[in-house]
Amino acid sequence: MRKFVSRILCLVCMLSLGFLWLGGVAMAEDGEEAAEDESTAKPATSISISPVSKILQLDANSVYEDSFKITNNGSSQLKFEVHASPYSYVFSEETNDYQLGFSQENNYTQIVRWITFKDKNGDYVANPYFVVGPDETVVVEYRISTPASIPAGGQYAVLFAHTISEDTTSGGVKTEASPGMVVYGRANGETIVTGEISSLTINQSISDGETTKGIINAASKVKNTGNVDFMASGTLKVEGIFGRSYYETPANRGKASIIPEAELAVSDQWDDTPYFGLFKATWTVGAAGESESISQIILILPAPILVTMILLLTIVIIWITIMLRRRKERRSRFMV
Repeated sequence: MRKFVSRILCLVCMLSLGFLWLGGVAMAEDGEEAAEDESTAKPATSISISPVSKILQLDANSVYEDSFKITNNGSSQLKFEVHASPYSYVFSEETNDYQLGFSQENNYTQIVRWITFKDKNGDYVANPYFVVGPDETVVVEYRISTPASIPAGGQYAVLFAHTISEDTTSGGVKTEASPGMVVYGRANGETIVTGEISSLTINQSISDGETTKGIINAASKVKNTGNVDFMASGTLKVEGIFGRSYYETPANRGKASIIPEAELAVSDQWDDTPYFGLFKATWTVGAAGESESISQIILILPAPILVTMILLLTIVIIWITIMLRRRKERRSRFMV
């Protein structure tokens, strides 16, 4: 009888442990699912625009109509405003360079004044508002009405969709976004594609990583002196003194788009520059059908080796000086 009771108790214990194990696995799976749900949760504010650019041919006294799409990729309903801004480059005294800006107008951003957007009532206005729910897409129609007289050359603008949020984060910062579509307009007239390539340099900079070494880099400036945009690119080629090729700018490297009256920097660097070596670097920049090139011999030496060489050279010079003095003294004694 006792054996029977003990067997029953063992069976009950085993079943209890089994249920507890299954419950633990289920809770773990629920926790993993919850973690996955939390990690894949959509942000409250996430908006995108399609397409991201548009090329148009413009004529005087004409009307062009087109559209773009705004998609709400977030988890909450969004309200956004659309408007057109100049697409230009502005010189910054802080960086001593040209920076992309959306506020300064010039002869090549007049298109901003010709753009209106279709609102919910079917009227074309400058700054309409729209509302888009989660995972929904809104088609925004716009119109470009050119005047009877327009300047020849390029016309550039950005069509922005700026979200308007009343909510703020715990830190008191509003979560807003402003995706934009760049409009490249080409007005009929005389097309002038000219540019200036200047300030070609080849240097070796010092990396700030875990180890300090020289990195061969090249840079230049390209200014658009024409009336339409063009692409500019630079190619850095590094060879050994016996002609072996070590590095060349990849052919698929993105080119810089330079609009009229803007001056941008074009640069590249050899990130895998070794710690020691003698190389010939060639830097070639092409823009507006023209190209400029410079070459330079660069010696890469680590600081410890350079210091050691200087010390050894100093010791050799001192030793030679002492030997020459001793020889001179011996000669003078012999003469006496």
